[in-house]
Amino acid sequence: MYNSFPMRILRKLLMFFGLLFVAAGAISSLIGELTGIVTFSSLQNVLISFMGVVTFWLSLERVHPEGYKFFLIFFLLSSLLGFFYFPLGVLGFLLTIFVLWFFRDPERMIPSSETGIISPADGIICKIEKTLAPKEVKSSEELLKISVFMNVFNVHVNRAPVAGNIKEIIYVPGKFINASLDKASEHNERNILVLENNKNEEIIVVQIAGLIARRILSFVNLFDSLKIGERFGLIRFGSRVDVYLPSNYDPKVELGQKVTAGESIIASK
Repeated sequence: MYNSFPMRILRKLLMFFGLLFVAAGAISSLIGELTGIVTFSSLQNVLISFMGVVTFWLSLERVHPEGYKFFLIFFLLSSLLGFFYFPLGVLGFLLTIFVLWFFRDPERMIPSSETGIISPADGIICKIEKTLAPKEVKSSEELLKISVFMNVFNVHVNRAPVAGNIKEIIYVPGKFINASLDKASEHNERNILVLENNKNEEIIVVQIAGLIARRILSFVNLFDSLKIGERFGLIRFGSRVDVYLPSNYDPKVELGQKVTAGESIIASK
């Protein structure tokens, strides 16, 4: 029901009015600063923007729990700053909205395991090639590699591309160069999951930190069993996910194509 057409329209309206309230508070304050004409008091401007952030929050289907600590910090600081100097409060409220947007975690219409390999991330396909597995994984077979680049405005919760058991988890510390570059696969901080599906195939998923990202979060443990489309991790603020598949899989996406985590089919036999 929450994803029904009327609810989607309602959420879009709430998002619009949330942004409108924040903008109204900012414009009212700016007019007062420039012309001396006071439409609302400083307290009223803060309350209007405060209400805008709350309305925007209600417009989102779901926010990942990891985001709430950042939301509360930005929200409280913005409210406090707004009482002393409202322009700083406005900047804080805008950053608070960005935090909510970044950590949104909408539900997805997940296809069955038989359909194919689904995208582990929202973003754009930035690489499709035949190559070897990451050097940290003991494998000499040629694999199909498909990479998804996530910018800061994409949903950053990652989902399992197949149903399977986690055979291996390998964390590799590293640099934070632009995740869209080829060398990011070898030099950046990354977290590697090796999954085994019900056909005894190994599927390798690599979360790669990017230029802005500084933290890879994993929600799973070694030997956990994942359902297709199940959430397994999150990367903060811009990143990339590489998927390595057996060479008998064929890509079903093209370079530059937008994909949705948990929904888009990226490969099949």
